[in-house]
Amino acid sequence: MIRYKKLGYVELNVTDLARSRDFYERMVGLEFVGEGAQGEALLRCDADHHNLVLHRAARPGLKRIGWMLEDEAQFERLHGRLAAHGVAWREVAAEECRRRQLGRVTRMVEPDSGVTFEFYRPAETRPYEFRPSVARIQRLGHAVIRTAHFHAVTQFLREVLNFAESDAIGEAIAFFRCFPNPYHHGFGVGNAAQNGWHHVNFMVTEIDDIGRALHRLRGAEVPIVYGPGRHPASGSVFLYWLDPDGMTVEYSFGMERFPEHAPRAPRTLPPGPEFFDSWGSRPDPRMASRGELERAAL
Repeated sequence: MIRYKKLGYVELNVTDLARSRDFYERMVGLEFVGEGAQGEALLRCDADHHNLVLHRAARPGLKRIGWMLEDEAQFERLHGRLAAHGVAWREVAAEECRRRQLGRVTRMVEPDSGVTFEFYRPAETRPYEFRPSVARIQRLGHAVIRTAHFHAVTQFLREVLNFAESDAIGEAIAFFRCFPNPYHHGFGVGNAAQNGWHHVNFMVTEIDDIGRALHRLRGAEVPIVYGPGRHPASGSVFLYWLDPDGMTVEYSFGMERFPEHAPRAPRTLPPGPEFFDSWGSRPDPRMASRGELERAAL
């Protein structure tokens, strides 16, 4: 059984690196760490070296997602599960890991969605100091993709990667936690006509961070595409908006936590709008409409 620590990093492709770096610093509140070996921008929102990486690209979208394993022993379990299901994977070269400020890394591509996953251990375990600015961000919360292969992808997460399903809303979206991480979801799978990126979430410390963001974003004429509201599945208060490339970003405050042992059973909630937001807001059609999934070559 593979055991995880948390969702560790999300790497995005953006069309204007300087513009996006400025946005994620000033509007979202991440702290710039430095540039990577290929000019990518590294930013943090907690005690890790980095949690968000921005890469210059012709088209915006998701480059890859990194899942921190609980310890080194999990690599053998992960490799065994992937091999048993005929899934291609490779260990990332030590030099690339060093350049990216990571320890050991295994990379694979989920077969049906095409999303690139990396499973890693950090290069060092000492905590870094995150200095909050416009928001008291607690952590990188979750990542969500959309896919035309909803049932195959959710089955893969459960049966191969040992992700635990917390809830689903009809067959519109399913929420998974990377076991035994307690938060309601670190990953979401939306049912869509084609594969693509949905959104990245940052969990904030106070509900006031949601209110301040609402006025900060409006003042800067940033498109707000959903909320504020409350998700009944997780209990989170939320706010969604668009980054400069039209990709969706979310703040959330509060989230159900699951015990490792004897957690409640996953629920399937009705697919009505009130089960997406109990406060009654409705999403703008632009929400989660931009962003491709970059499929890594193994």
